[in-house]
Amino acid sequence: MTSSSRPLAVVTGASSGIGAASARYLARAGFEVVCAARRLDRIEALAKEIDGRAVQCDVTSAEDVASLAEAVGEQLQVLVNNAGGAFGFEPVADADLDAWRQMYEVNVIGVAAVTKSLLPALVAGQGTIIVMGSTAGQVAYEGGGGYVAAKHAAKAVVDTLRLELFDQSVRVCEIAPGMVRSEGFALTRFSGDQVKADAVYAGVAEPLTSEDIADIVAWIATRPSHVNIDRITVRPRAQAAQHKVHRVQ
Repeated sequence: MTSSSRPLAVVTGASSGIGAASARYLARAGFEVVCAARRLDRIEALAKEIDGRAVQCDVTSAEDVASLAEAVGEQLQVLVNNAGGAFGFEPVADADLDAWRQMYEVNVIGVAAVTKSLLPALVAGQGTIIVMGSTAGQVAYEGGGGYVAAKHAAKAVVDTLRLELFDQSVRVCEIAPGMVRSEGFALTRFSGDQVKADAVYAGVAEPLTSEDIADIVAWIATRPSHVNIDRITVRPRAQAAQHKVHRVQ
């Protein structure tokens, strides 16, 4: 436990979207939340709002991850590995390999690095690891090659980690969202092209929101300690599958 007597949670990528919403929902559930992200001004404002703490952290930086572990201390109850992202939508034949490397670094290496660094505190705190995956980690789709590959790898990390920690009091869980209209995700993917970003959700009456996913994060974190939610796949009702989405013209 922390000095405040509240259980402690860390959320990476907490500066916006699902990360920021998850921090808010965990705070409402009684956690002291360490908001970790690159944009310090945003996480400082969020930490003040929810009575948490802000730690500037790029999950691809070994120095930043070490500083995060130092800030956390000896015990941690929840780690939400949310930092991630998709960059580009070109076919494999036209792949931007630098973007692929970037996606692998943040979605896979970043998850492994933060988990590795905080694992002693999670074991001591009988903690829960929640990795923000994607339905892209389950089904491939055209134009998604780099992101699909990274999220498949993240899923493999989750499953391997659960096997390796089977005799420890640590839960290992994954949330795999489908279509979520979260702040900045599509805009980042299309390098700031608002028209292309808006087209992703065109005609979809109710895509998922960041709050929908944050609600699931808090639900997983507050299950009885013997209950492990291995993986939960969540899509909007309008999305029957990765390639089959109901759009109103």
